[in-house]
Amino acid sequence: MTIRCIAFDLDDTLWACKPVIEHAEQRFYIWLSIHYPRITERYSPEQLLKKRINYMQQYPELHYNLTQLRQHWLAELAVEHDYPLALVEQGFEVFWLARNEVTFFEGALAVLEALSARFLLGVISNGNASVHHIGVGHLFQFVHSAAQAGVAKPHPAIFHQALQQVNIASHQAVYVGDDPVKDIQGAASAGLRTVWFNPEGHVWPGGQKPDAVIDNLAQLESVITKL
Repeated sequence: MTIRCIAFDLDDTLWACKPVIEHAEQRFYIWLSIHYPRITERYSPEQLLKKRINYMQQYPELHYNLTQLRQHWLAELAVEHDYPLALVEQGFEVFWLARNEVTFFEGALAVLEALSARFLLGVISNGNASVHHIGVGHLFQFVHSAAQAGVAKPHPAIFHQALQQVNIASHQAVYVGDDPVKDIQGAASAGLRTVWFNPEGHVWPGGQKPDAVIDNLAQLESVITKL
């Protein structure tokens, strides 16, 4: 077996993303209503969310850095409603702290702990969740984000940069993720082997297929031994 390193996507691979983000947006809106009420008097939660999405869509060149993109939007929101720019740092922290209140998929932590005894583990993510803040950073030898890389998955550079941190060649690594394009085809284009996490049983949409498919993270160690 030549696999020495297993790298993971985070959102929708180790935990469900949608409920986390929805909760974070709700927490942020309640905070706004208390501290910056002119904004919530003008926008309902749904309207404010639509406003943010529309803003972010105008800047595709910043999609590799979701933190900076959200902060720019918050700055515009502050100016628009004649509030100080202190809103930016404060508002982002409220959102970010809630964004890191995740619930791991059943058995995920036990799998990570078991794998960490045999492999180098890492994180390669487009998002801004922090495994260190969440409390599982000790299980990973590296954490590499799109913001650090300057490019987002599926760009091969983000995978190459991450593996360079631990002196691992692409053929010695496997990447585990849920997104067929960003995760699987992106990692494959960088020379990594791939495991598609597909708990919903979706049909493969086309393109280069993963080396293995799992619907439960408990299956991961078994399939990696066969790669």
